[in-house]
Amino acid sequence: MSNRPEIVKLTLPVGTRDHAQGRETAAVTLVEYGDYECSHCGRAYPIVKEIQKRLGDRLRFVFRNFPLAEIHPHAQHAAEAAEAAAAQGKFWEMHDHLFEHQKALDDKSLKQYAATLNLDTTHFNRELDAHVHAPRVREDFLSGVRSGVNGTPTFFINGVRHNDAWDVEILMNAIERVKPKTGS
Repeated sequence: MSNRPEIVKLTLPVGTRDHAQGRETAAVTLVEYGDYECSHCGRAYPIVKEIQKRLGDRLRFVFRNFPLAEIHPHAQHAAEAAEAAAAQGKFWEMHDHLFEHQKALDDKSLKQYAATLNLDTTHFNRELDAHVHAPRVREDFLSGVRSGVNGTPTFFINGVRHNDAWDVEILMNAIERVKPKTGS
């Protein structure tokens, strides 16, 4: 039996379907599977922002939905709200707003956030109520399951799961050690 840690890889490569910040040609792609209601993800949110600030153009950040609905009753609908905002070109604005207001993710609050972000609220509310974006959220979730995600947040650096702590310095060191990706 080996003492070497298991290397787990991302099964669904980052592509055009993903919500990404940063250049496609960045040396490092950091993927997070997250849950908007998860307190750990809430603590990871400013850490990711700091890493983005430090690395600038060298980093592309991708967020994928992994709502743990059994323990976070508002997580699924929050993820659907982010996708409904994405349909109007404002995924990242909603993503940030959800993490910055993590204690209020009920439907009434989600609909208020849509208004705050100047979304077409009639369209947003209709999509949220009809669960239009649930299949997309499920697709993200299942890709996480296939990639060995079993909790949130889970990070992948250039397609390989990060199996260590995710405070700023540890995550930065892991990113700095990774070999730059070649091609996409």
